[in-house]
Amino acid sequence: MVQIFSHYVPGRLILLAILEALILLLAACVGLSLHLTGSAAVVTHTSAIVPPQAAVFAVGMVTAMSTMGLYDWDAWDDNQSVGARLAGAFLLGFVVLGIASYLWPSLSPGPAVLGVTVAIALSGTWFVRTLYHRSNGLGSFKSRVLVLGTGSRVARLAEHARRNSNNEIIGYLALRPGTHYVPSSSVLSLGPEETLSSLVQKHSIDQIVIAVRDRRGGGLPVQQLLECKARGVKVVELATHFEREYRQVMLESLNPSWMVLGDGFGQGLVNRGLKRIFDVGASIALMPIALPTILVAALLIFLGSGGPVFYRQERVGRGGRVFKILKLRSMRIDAEPDGTPHWASIDDNRTTAIGRFIRKWRIDELPQIYNVLRGEMSLVGPRPERPVFVDQLEKQIPYYALRHSAKPGITGWAQVRYPYGASVDDAVEKLQYDLYYVKNRCLFLDLTILLATVEVVLWGRGAR
Repeated sequence: MVQIFSHYVPGRLILLAILEALILLLAACVGLSLHLTGSAAVVTHTSAIVPPQAAVFAVGMVTAMSTMGLYDWDAWDDNQSVGARLAGAFLLGFVVLGIASYLWPSLSPGPAVLGVTVAIALSGTWFVRTLYHRSNGLGSFKSRVLVLGTGSRVARLAEHARRNSNNEIIGYLALRPGTHYVPSSSVLSLGPEETLSSLVQKHSIDQIVIAVRDRRGGGLPVQQLLECKARGVKVVELATHFEREYRQVMLESLNPSWMVLGDGFGQGLVNRGLKRIFDVGASIALMPIALPTILVAALLIFLGSGGPVFYRQERVGRGGRVFKILKLRSMRIDAEPDGTPHWASIDDNRTTAIGRFIRKWRIDELPQIYNVLRGEMSLVGPRPERPVFVDQLEKQIPYYALRHSAKPGITGWAQVRYPYGASVDDAVEKLQYDLYYVKNRCLFLDLTILLATVEVVLWGRGAR
């Protein structure tokens, strides 16, 4: 993992993005060079090392590919192929390039240049991704990990490791006799003459993860760990490893000292000011698209079921303060006739026909831009919950109130990484993503989430 500001990004994906950006840049340069006999503007631009058209094409396409989830395979569904997403990315890229060409006519490459560029870019990116998948399957980008411990906390790590290919866990070393919560076939033990250092050398270990609870009375081989660290092997705590590799905070491994003494969970005045400027600027920029969409949706809601088209609902915001969120109505007027709040469910029968559509495409959330401009919400942050659910969840889930140290958002890290939550178990999973955001929030992470939100909306993931 590579840390960019406070956010962890898989190094293999950074390498892929750089390679594809270079291919896109090269494709645009080749297209322009074949069109040298064209306009004088093109000839002038080609005198530069990197023509402006080529740079705009590369940046626009990488952005479009990001919004299609092409740099986040963990979030893909099995039936969504790389080809379909690449096609969607290029279509979206054409829209971005069209807007750029309209605003800055000098950047317009022309149809002939665009045709050659697209042909080279598509074949090049497909070739790179084919090589990437093959090398990734062979473990070329994987770090070899040894886990110290086989307890209950390790079972969760093993479950994530089976679903995620960021690293390769070689085995789980049992330091003491007892119950193993991981498959016995993956449990390692030290022989009579074997040491931790020799085991690390034997299996070419790159990283050791400490997942032992009881470290008293020689429960942790500190001296041998120091020897391994001196040889260049990374040694990290389970909580730190889980956060970096899976970009969520593991509740089972949390302790107050890790949160208080470690990095994160703090925001200075400058960072808060920059985030507020970003929220206001981005909200105003979204207005030309959001307002017409809201008006059309509001008309359809009124024609479909009558009654009010907007509704306000109490939610818990930063510092536990209650505010009223503004949304387009997607459910029947009598959705809660007894006045008791209910979790939304899959294919909820309280949702209207128009409501199902606007929820699928997240149109019902657009009026919350008003809450952002009022300062009650941010564009990105933990989703605000209803007070009755907050009271329930704070009693059942440790550290739940910590998510209220940040402003709630229209979208968030949990929303783009986990499906819609409708139970206490779902709330636990989403809290782990929310705590990661609260701990590591920065403008780079906000931009990452906004790009991922476009992908979630376009592919309709997680809506109810």
